[in-house]
Amino acid sequence: MRRRKFIEVSALLPVVAQSESSLRRMTLVDQERIQEEKRTLPVVDAFDVIVCGGGPAGVSAAIEAGRQGAKTLLVEVHGCLGGVWTAGNLTWILDQVNKAGLMREIETRLLDHGGISRDVDTGDIISFDAEIMKWLLEDLCTSANVQMCYHTRVVATNKDEHNRLTHIITESKSGREAWAGKLFIDCTGDGDLAALSGCNFDLGQPSNQALQPFSMLALIGGIQFNQIREFSRYAGDHKSGSKKRLLQEIIKGAVIPSYTRPGLYPIRKNLFMLMANHEYGYSPLDARAVTKATVHARKEVHAIIKALRSNGGVWSDIHVIATPEQIGTREGRRIHGLYKVTEQDLVKGAHFDDAVCRVTFPVDVHAVSKVQEVEGSGYSRGVKSKDYDIPMRSLIAKDVAGLMMAGRCISGDFIAHSSYRVTGNAVTMGQAAGRASAIAARKRLLPQELAFRELGLTD
Repeated sequence: MRRRKFIEVSALLPVVAQSESSLRRMTLVDQERIQEEKRTLPVVDAFDVIVCGGGPAGVSAAIEAGRQGAKTLLVEVHGCLGGVWTAGNLTWILDQVNKAGLMREIETRLLDHGGISRDVDTGDIISFDAEIMKWLLEDLCTSANVQMCYHTRVVATNKDEHNRLTHIITESKSGREAWAGKLFIDCTGDGDLAALSGCNFDLGQPSNQALQPFSMLALIGGIQFNQIREFSRYAGDHKSGSKKRLLQEIIKGAVIPSYTRPGLYPIRKNLFMLMANHEYGYSPLDARAVTKATVHARKEVHAIIKALRSNGGVWSDIHVIATPEQIGTREGRRIHGLYKVTEQDLVKGAHFDDAVCRVTFPVDVHAVSKVQEVEGSGYSRGVKSKDYDIPMRSLIAKDVAGLMMAGRCISGDFIAHSSYRVTGNAVTMGQAAGRASAIAARKRLLPQELAFRELGLTD
């Protein structure tokens, strides 16, 4: 029988057993702070690579680590893989044209299984069916022998005397548990794992920490592409004015949307993604703020659809099929790494010897306030970017050993982040982090101790 390992930690969440009578005696002042006792946690299992977050970056990291032969755990808070692709209803993949590897494999598999419709031409952008994406990502993980753990959130970490990450601590219906790992990858989007481990980070604009808005993306039915083509986005539509025409249709129904550049993005000829909502002034690090934004956003989405339906004609049967499990978050923590990608890198089109991803998406800063939205200011800040590299060093945490990042929480500044954050880049970064972590675990090294050529990323 395998002996279960345990670690002793100070519990971080305010859960404590007390008698009913003692709880009744507590005053409001007493309830402001409570002291938890230390507890001993079971170490469920040990892995070569542990990935936190199963979005585009995380699932790619886990698949690649598994394919490299690493024993891999993927921890995900939702009940599916894909993150913003699936739980967030973001069914368009940006900046994927120049990406090979796993990104191209996902596209091919989606096509093979009917996940990409041939009914509408979206040009260089992959538009996909979220339900087929959920199944496909699970199939890829299963084939790579990745152990998936859904409905589970990382809430604490453990480090050794050398400041190296050794365990994550999770909470779920199974309770509070510890998991041992040789290497860890933070793909939570908001940099939760890194922050819990003690990494320094940046948040929002340098001057005031203002954050770009949330957006709730909805799946919409009851309309036909050939009837509403002039109001929807499609191949070659970028400058056709479809967003302005859609805005006028919404306003005609007596609603002024919070986002003045709304878009209907075709998935199939009778299925669309709607982006017409902005939630300003909220932090993704505040659960109550996210809740408030979510409730407000869902109300607005339904109001917009009702407004369009009231116009009659081609809009007569428009309806909401699904709002997302998770409101869309544009930015969270940007974890300090061994290199910070900067605005200057974008402007000059930087090349690096340790490049893991070539970004082609432009600067895409959304207005951080309703005032900026109304004025039309705050968008992209006039920065003209060129294609540029993401170096491996920006995926390696500076302050904690044994930790990598992939996706929008990598090391970069506010402007650079607005460009590299889109999901085509997240997949490529995730695959690179997964490969580096797997090889480092096998060689008993840290990722930065590997010779870059050992990763074979330039093949």
